[in-house]
Amino acid sequence: VQLQASGGGLVQTGGSLRLSCATSGSDFSPSYMGWYRQAPGKQRELVADINSAGGTFYSRSVQGRFTISGDKAKATVWLHMNSLKPEDTGVYYCIMNQIWGQGTQVTVSS
Repeated sequence: VQLQASGGGLVQTGGSLRLSCATSGSDFSPSYMGWYRQAPGKQRELVADINSAGGTFYSRSVQGRFTISGDKAKATVWLHMNSLKPEDTGVYYCIMNQIWGQGTQVTVSS
């Protein structure tokens, strides 16, 4: 199973982006789905996730601006990002169970 993330790009402060992550394989229904990001020179950090019970978690820095949604039956997860800030810049990685996607670059200009 491979995960393919897409939707990153360059956006101005206050703009929006929607990231998508889907699998290349079939018969994969993850119990956990999430998005992490890594800014230059920093460690990878959790942005948002959906646990096995369907509950969601958001990091404090994105609470109220980002929304995670997913379809476990289709093994697809999205991250809707609004009111983007320059500090949201980084490579965003999706994860399903313990499988990582390749990352998609998000750059927010000031």
